[in-house]
Amino acid sequence: MKKLFLTLLCAAAVLSAAAQEQEKEMKTGWSFGVLPTATYSVDNGFQAGAFGDVYYYGDGNTYPDPLHKISWEASYFTKSHRMRLYLAYDSKYLIPNMRVNASVTYMNDPLYSFWGFNGAAAVQNYDIWSSRDITLANGNNVNYYGMSRQMLRILANVQGRITDNLNWAAGMNFWNWKIGDMRDRGVNDKYYDTALTQFKKYQALGAIKEDEAAGGSALEINAGVVFDTRDIEAAPNHGIWAEAYLNGNVLSHQYLKACVYFRHYIAIPIHIFKAGDPVFAYRLAWQQTLAGETPFYMIQNVPLLVQRNMISEGFGSSNTIRGLRENRVLAEGLAWANAELRVKLVNFKLFNQYFYVAVNPFFDAGIITKPYRTDFLNGIVNDNALAADPALIGKDGKPISTAIYDDSHIKDLIYSAGAGLKLAMNQNFIISVELAKCFNNLLDAGLWLGIGINYQF
Repeated sequence: MKKLFLTLLCAAAVLSAAAQEQEKEMKTGWSFGVLPTATYSVDNGFQAGAFGDVYYYGDGNTYPDPLHKISWEASYFTKSHRMRLYLAYDSKYLIPNMRVNASVTYMNDPLYSFWGFNGAAAVQNYDIWSSRDITLANGNNVNYYGMSRQMLRILANVQGRITDNLNWAAGMNFWNWKIGDMRDRGVNDKYYDTALTQFKKYQALGAIKEDEAAGGSALEINAGVVFDTRDIEAAPNHGIWAEAYLNGNVLSHQYLKACVYFRHYIAIPIHIFKAGDPVFAYRLAWQQTLAGETPFYMIQNVPLLVQRNMISEGFGSSNTIRGLRENRVLAEGLAWANAELRVKLVNFKLFNQYFYVAVNPFFDAGIITKPYRTDFLNGIVNDNALAADPALIGKDGKPISTAIYDDSHIKDLIYSAGAGLKLAMNQNFIISVELAKCFNNLLDAGLWLGIGINYQF
């Protein structure tokens, strides 16, 4: 009995010391998080390179929020041959009572996937999903969903204080796009028939206009308000983060979009996990073109005032609805919701850095609120000559059905579910691994895997 009492007393002392250590958690000066980008995705394959964040905490009075944050990435993907270069800066303290967010991004996609417009209405042929496996009767291979693009983006946004939790926001985003046929340095042109692609088909139908097919530039101006009561930005325990603003292009192909995002973080006080109480987090989002028309080379963009990931594009991948192929749903208006339970399992200190491990089961859903260029695409629904490409013949000599549009599926509900695993350092640098499954059969991408940084919202 005496031994048991001493054991319990020692255990209590250890737990008390650990609790005191947790209470004193503080970082000062510089903190670096650097990792190799040894990841994989169904869209782009294995990723090689490096990414990371650099934080400066000063004397630690603002911890866990840093005084200055610099993010960067340099990487290459084996399947799509995508190259990404990224440099970003974010601070709430560079200018008193203002937040500054700026970044420069370059992407080169020689084998970018174009799945069509309006989500499930863009019928996807699973026989030619892995398009390099299809050999035509003439001996050529075809990547029916392939095209290429290069993108340069320069972003600068600022926020200023109106009241304690309400800020005004304004900014400018410059984009330059170069778009064309597939450019695969690893495959000789004689093995690729770039004339037989959905990209070319949409051009022939007029759904991709002649003055957009090679790309173009856009200068977006945004202005609105931000309401923010989060306790921690990277992974809040409680609070609201909401944005409402207008975003418009002032160069050629002018348009004006409304963007509304509401995020809510609710701590669940069950006090089971020593690492912290679980957090229920959800996001309600809507963006829609109010005036003008978005050009083809900008339709995938999801405008955000503060970028949590290097690129923020269309329904699909890790930015909106997980479990879909990258940019699978392109439309003028989109609404979506994300809900997840964030549970910290354990926290620990290693090499003078503070870590925690968490899981996040989630559910995502969305719908198209305004379709894109249906006037061009509706005309092919009942016209087999337009809806399919008769030149697309399999190696067995039989035609491969390539019906590309069915407008009855425009309003289909898109939904998926999955779970993620997180490893966070100093509550800011968060490595994320997520698995998801889409339950809309026409959009199903199988078991989707996403590996990157940060929570989705």
